[in-house]
Amino acid sequence: MGVYEETLDANQRYAGSFDLGHLPMPPARKLAVVACIDARLTVEKVLGIKTGEAHIIRNAGGLATDDALRSLIISTRLLGTRTIFVIEHTDCGMLTFQDEQLRQQLKSETGQETSHLHFHAFTDLEENLRAQLRRIRESPFLPRDVKLHGFIYDVRSGRLREVRESGAEARSASLGSR
Repeated sequence: MGVYEETLDANQRYAGSFDLGHLPMPPARKLAVVACIDARLTVEKVLGIKTGEAHIIRNAGGLATDDALRSLIISTRLLGTRTIFVIEHTDCGMLTFQDEQLRQQLKSETGQETSHLHFHAFTDLEENLRAQLRRIRESPFLPRDVKLHGFIYDVRSGRLREVRESGAEARSASLGSR
């Protein structure tokens, strides 16, 4: 059985005992999370979040892209979210290439023009995380009083390390040790 059949079979089992249809649309914890797509980062498990408690927005790198900001605006302005977490992680694939390198590879493999493609690769994990926090904080469309926190997830230990918005020294206390 392939992945297609396995996932449809799993969905049938899930639907057979489904009991979450009563959950309201707004997230119960008033939390939105922007996180990387990395398969080793299971946001719900890392944060102890259950279905219905948070909006999870994922993209390569956990970036505050225009689309992520669109989702955050809807989450905060229409659905009551008051806290935003941005989670990036160690050993991120976005640290392993440069945009131009990938554009050239794609152009070579497809023959298509690639100059319009932007992948937003980065070389410094903490600085990139701070840049995402700044982008969110500076959006004129998000509430000024929203609580904003950035974290780096360690894929080896499972721990989160908070990185402050400012350029100040990153706080290295784990959430579990507070």
